[in-house]
Amino acid sequence: MSAEHTGGISAEQIQTLEQRARQVAANAYSPYSGFRVGVALLLEDGNIVTGCNVENASYRLTTCAEQAAIAAAVALHGSAIRIRAVVIVNLNDALSPPCGACRQTICEFGSAATEVFFPADDGRLQRCVAGDLLPHAFALKHD
Repeated sequence: MSAEHTGGISAEQIQTLEQRARQVAANAYSPYSGFRVGVALLLEDGNIVTGCNVENASYRLTTCAEQAAIAAAVALHGSAIRIRAVVIVNLNDALSPPCGACRQTICEFGSAATEVFFPADDGRLQRCVAGDLLPHAFALKHD
């Protein structure tokens, strides 16, 4: 993690989330790309939920680790979950920010201030907030 981290998540929490994400990345199903990704979500209520990527021979049907973790969080805790932080790791030591679809889903269940950590070019976790990753997230207004 970058030394200049000053967000609302403690270094200890980030380390725990990173460990959990790394553990679940080992379970990734990635026979086509070999790119094994794990994600740990810290929910507003303090629960941690993890997910890994699951590839498919029909590439479009691949499930990203972020999507898997968010779906698991909804399945376990209901649709009212709110994401406080997302930690993404991969076992390939590669740059790994969330894709566009995952950014939108993070915004759906988080906020512009949701902290997102992902491997940077140097392998350390880079911190940003969801609003920086997707400054104009799509949102439907409900009556």
